[in-house]
Amino acid sequence: MSEWTISALAEAIRTRRISPVEITRACLERIERLDPQLKAFITVDAEGAMRAARAREADVAAGALRGPLHGVPLAYKDLCHVPGLPTTCGTLTREYFLGPRPCTAVSRLTAAGAITLGKLNMTELALGPFGENLHHGDPQNPWARGHVSGGSSSGSGVAVAAGLALGALGSDTGGSVRLPAACCGIVGLKPTYGRVSRAGVMPLSWSLDHIGPMARTVRDAALLLGVIAGHDPEDATTSHRPVPDYVAGLDVPLGAVRLGVPENYYFDRLDGQVTRAVESAIRVLEGLGAKVTPVHVPDPEIVSGCSNVLARSESAAIHVRVAKDRPHELQETVRLRIEVGYHVSAYDYLQAQRLRARLARELVADVFDKVDVLVVPTIPEPAPSYDAAKAGTAQERVQRMGRFSRLTRPFNGLGLPALSVPCGFSLDGRPLGLQIVGRPFAEARALRLGHAYEQAAGWTTRRPGAL
Repeated sequence: MSEWTISALAEAIRTRRISPVEITRACLERIERLDPQLKAFITVDAEGAMRAARAREADVAAGALRGPLHGVPLAYKDLCHVPGLPTTCGTLTREYFLGPRPCTAVSRLTAAGAITLGKLNMTELALGPFGENLHHGDPQNPWARGHVSGGSSSGSGVAVAAGLALGALGSDTGGSVRLPAACCGIVGLKPTYGRVSRAGVMPLSWSLDHIGPMARTVRDAALLLGVIAGHDPEDATTSHRPVPDYVAGLDVPLGAVRLGVPENYYFDRLDGQVTRAVESAIRVLEGLGAKVTPVHVPDPEIVSGCSNVLARSESAAIHVRVAKDRPHELQETVRLRIEVGYHVSAYDYLQAQRLRARLARELVADVFDKVDVLVVPTIPEPAPSYDAAKAGTAQERVQRMGRFSRLTRPFNGLGLPALSVPCGFSLDGRPLGLQIVGRPFAEARALRLGHAYEQAAGWTTRRPGAL
């Protein structure tokens, strides 16, 4: 299980070298053996997964494959509404989210032949970058037990890194796909705002939420994105732009791609191990033909400030009932972050919306006229221990959260596609991440660059030990 990729498995199923039943059973056995310690899942649907696997196996025998993911076992962050399964959103409430429609992204993956293993653990209400969960247990980093797995899509990162599922969906409001991808040594993509439908997903912030794929390789992430991307009548924010063949575009020669390296903000106050790993990754990209250009980007602190205003007020509006009626059920840091939103004025909210739109236009006009992509770190330090992340007062913990997600959060405010790929390890073996950011709807270019780097660097061939 730890060696399969989605692409390789789909081909093996298509050519009948392995059956959907065999691979699904192997996943479920691995979950049963490892998840009591890793705590990646909230709900495992073993019966439903095996029923679907037998149906997919019958399809193979009849020569009627459903799509490019036929028989591939996946799992989904527990804020995606999947009919027949509870959606806790990481809370104590088993049916916290009762959506009027199923999650479009999950439905599209299922229509393409994927098998649902279950629902994945997450930071409560998706409010936190470390991934801890008081109610369902702290998802353990497969590379370093006792260390954070990144949040809020923590279970998604753990499940993919540990080989419990071949791929997963996460949501990303301030880095919640990319942070666990970096911490767990896998690939995570936050697409352009509007590229992937959010229908059937419990929102945290309408203005900032994104749904994205998490997988072991860039090719697998590209395959998943190609399935879930595209306009959805159930989500008015989705774009009508055609969806390219992201997988086919991976092997297109890079050419003299212009690589923007920000001179401000993104390389400040980094752990030295992160700095060295990212600088080494940039040299690898230069060796592949990329031309490095130093650039100055609009102040990310201002973008993050706008995002904070939007996220705080919108999350307070969305989760006001549980926060006011049952505050004792919430983790202290989650409750505090929601309560801040009660005090955001309409004036501040509207000004934040206006300012972030202007900053997005300026970045595209001023920066992406000079370069094709930006490359920056994903996380400012290797995944800290849970003890360190949870130390101090609730206010100190919230401030620590802000520091850990400061490199990913601006790209939610700007709505730009951002890909995190592994770019090395700390001295004690904790994964590190490189973030590749493109202009709006330029996922194909970011994926192509990430794939080229992945092939040259080889980090994604490594697997956590002792599993």
